[in-house]
This record gives sequence, structure tokens and C-alpha cells, in this order.
Amino acid sequence: MRRNQTTSISELLLQLPTDGPVHRRLSDAIRAAVQRGQLQPGDPMPPSRRFADDLGVSRWVVTEAYEQLVAEGYLVTRPGSGTRVATRAAAPSRPTGEVSPSLPHALPRRDPTTPAVILDLRPGRPDLSEFPRPAWVKAYREAVRRLVTDQLGFPPVQGLLELRTVLAAYLRRIRGIDAAPEQILITRGTTHGMRLLSRVLAARGAGRLAVEDPGWPQLPEVAADHGLQVTSVQVDAHGLDVAALPADTTAVLVTPAHQFPTGVGLSTARRTELLQWAAARGGLVIEDDYDAEFRYDHRPFGALAGLDSARVAYLSSVSKTLAPALRLGWTFLPDSIGAAVAAEAVRDPGPSTLDQIALAQFISSGGYDRHLRRMRRHYRERRDALASALQEAAPELTVRGVAAGLHLLIDLTSSRQEATTVQWLAQHGILVMPLQRYQRRVTSHGIVVNYAQLPTHLASGVAQAIKLAITGGRQRI
Repeated sequence: MRRNQTTSISELLLQLPTDGPVHRRLSDAIRAAVQRGQLQPGDPMPPSRRFADDLGVSRWVVTEAYEQLVAEGYLVTRPGSGTRVATRAAAPSRPTGEVSPSLPHALPRRDPTTPAVILDLRPGRPDLSEFPRPAWVKAYREAVRRLVTDQLGFPPVQGLLELRTVLAAYLRRIRGIDAAPEQILITRGTTHGMRLLSRVLAARGAGRLAVEDPGWPQLPEVAADHGLQVTSVQVDAHGLDVAALPADTTAVLVTPAHQFPTGVGLSTARRTELLQWAAARGGLVIEDDYDAEFRYDHRPFGALAGLDSARVAYLSSVSKTLAPALRLGWTFLPDSIGAAVAAEAVRDPGPSTLDQIALAQFISSGGYDRHLRRMRRHYRERRDALASALQEAAPELTVRGVAAGLHLLIDLTSSRQEATTVQWLAQHGILVMPLQRYQRRVTSHGIVVNYAQLPTHLASGVAQAIKLAITGGRQRI
């Protein structure tokens, strides 16, 4: 690194907000310096031990930041030459979430011709910038190293025994499900698992599937596409209203850990009532364990499948915990339906062998647990920042949902207010979703805001923007 560029690279940390883990601040600072041209291609980086001493941090902080930037292509590491800025480092760009500091309250600048998307706060995406690249690369390398020749053929229909064994132990330890490897089917995600279940249920004559309203629409759409009649049941402050299940219902799709989009958890009484319904009717409960990994106020409740493994099929994936692009998920199946679903999977196979081995390695090495602990802290900081900013900017607003997951629901008074709020925010570069998008019967109004990709220092500006959007830009803040 040339001395005329900066006297010490550690000074880069002073240009960033002081919140957040130090290793993330350091990687952000170095990345920004490369993008601004302060660090040029080929510039040497300080040795990790000396750099850590200069910063007064552990060596792990520096190596973690270096590994992240190597994975992103900003830095390169070669034996004998240390760590350097890559010769083809990423070109300077405007980072996602940047807002104009000259505008009051950090509101985004609107382009009068084409309003650019400055913050995409629509639900469904985790913070993909936090994907654990170095740890996943390490797990994938280990998977390739351990791969035996026979595993280069087609993977077993049910999934690799190694991954199913690791997941069975994980589900027992984390979600309270007494799972055996033979009861687990590896899928390409929750939607894939729902597709297989729907085919089997339709073939068995299970005509009606009850779903939550409001709710995430994709899984009910999959069920309907594969022959099931979908009926909606209202969600209240305690979760799915079990007493309102139609008499001819034979299966129920539910998100008990953290309902989308209302954010409520299925109460203990409702859990008991739902399992009693399944036992009395011979019905099947399909548990979408949505957001179960991200509870911030206390440890999450155990899964429904842990209470009745004979009546509950369980769906989960790494789409929110790691990344949707991995296309990795799993389904725990009751014995009464497991063989039929596995047979259905013959014509709709799961993910690649290498990906399955890598995930097994990532979980068994403790990498998955470490990543989840880190992301819980990360998302909790962002949720707390947005909730506090909303309380300060607009205390009259009602923010719904337990302290969990990746989104908030903000109540509004009418369909018109909902539509105009979403439109105003979009015109100013902030994308959110109207509650109506997730309702089969419109009974309430609001906006759904995903804070997973919202930097904490922008929370105040977003809260002010939401306040302005609700008032149509008429109220001064």
C-alpha cells in the first residue's frame, strides 16, 4: 500500500458508523477503499497479526475480514506474497442502501425521471451480503475432497444418508423433533417439499387443504396446482383459528414459529387444539417452520412435529438462513406418508450430491450454528433500530409481530392509505409490500417491511419516509 494514499489503513475504520461487529466494519472499510481507489490493484495489505495489533483487536477479526474479501474478489492471497488488492477488483459502485446525506432525515434522493430503487425492503430475502463465503468454500472443498467415485452418479432419491443423519441430529437438538434419518427427505427447498406432499395428498383423495389468511401465497398456489382445493382460515392474535377449520378439511398448512406476514406465533392453546384436531380427524398438519431460527426475545418454541411426529409433516430450508440460490431443504415425514412421498420424488429429484455433502460438513463442523448466532445478532440490531425509529417518528403507528424473523407489519386504516403509502415510498426509491398482496380475503390493511437488508444507520430515514408516505408527503417532520 502506497504511503501517499493513507498513513494507516486502520484509519479507514473511522469513516464508517461505529455500530456492528468489528470484522464486518473492517471488511466494509477495505471494500469501500478499493471502490474509491484509495487502495489500488496490487497494493499489499498488512500482515494479519500486525494489523490486529495496530487495531487493538484479535487476529480473528482481520483474518475473517480478509477471507470475506478474498471470496468476493477484492483481495487475493498467494504463498510468499501475502494478501494484496486483486488486480481486477470490483469496480467502484454506489452501494445498496446509500442515501443522500444532504437530504433531511437521510431520506433517499428521488430522480425526477426514473426513481431508482435505493432500498428494497420487500419480504422474502435475507441479507445476502452476509452469506458465509469463506466457511462455505471450506465446506465445499472438504466435500470435493471426501467425494468417492460412486457418489458421482445420481444421488439417492431420499438424499444422502450422511446429510439425513446430520439433519436428524440437528432437528433433535434444535427443534425438538425425534427424527430418524429414514424419516427425512432432502429437497430443493420448501416449495419442492410442498409439491411432493401435494401430489401424494391429492392422489389419496385429500381434497381440501386449509391455509392461513393472510399468508405467503406460494405454497398454497403449489397445492392448488397439484389438485388440492385450498381454503383460507383467518389468523388472529393467537395464530390460525383452529375452531374455524371447515368440516371437510383433511390437511392444514401452518407457520407456527412466526406467522407470515402478521408476525404472531401460534399460541400453546392453539397448538394443542390443532394437534387434537389432527388426531380426531386423521388429518395431516404441514408445518412450514418459517423463521424459526430467528427469535430474539427468548428461545423459540419447539416444532409441532416434535409434539406429534405421527400427524405432522415438517418443511424447512436454508433459503432464509443462508441463501435461496443453494436450493437446499429438507422434509420430515410421518411414517404414514413417508414412503409415498419418497416414491413421488423419483420423478422430481433433489439437489446435487456435492451440495448435500457440503451442507452436512457445514452443519457438523459447527459452521451453521456459528453463522446463525451471528445472524441473530445482526437481524436483531436491524429490527430494534427500525422499531425504535418508527416509535420515535410515528408513535401513533401500530407495529405488529413478535421479536422474530426478518419483517415488520405496520397497520394502516384503509386500502387507499395502503396503496398510496406503497406508491409514495416507491416513487422515493423505497420498496415495501402491501398487506393486501398476502390476503385471500381483505380484512385489514398495512405494509410489510423487510429489515434484513436495512443498515441500522438508515433506519431513522426509513421511518421518517414511512411517516411522510402515510401522510402523502403533506406533514413536515
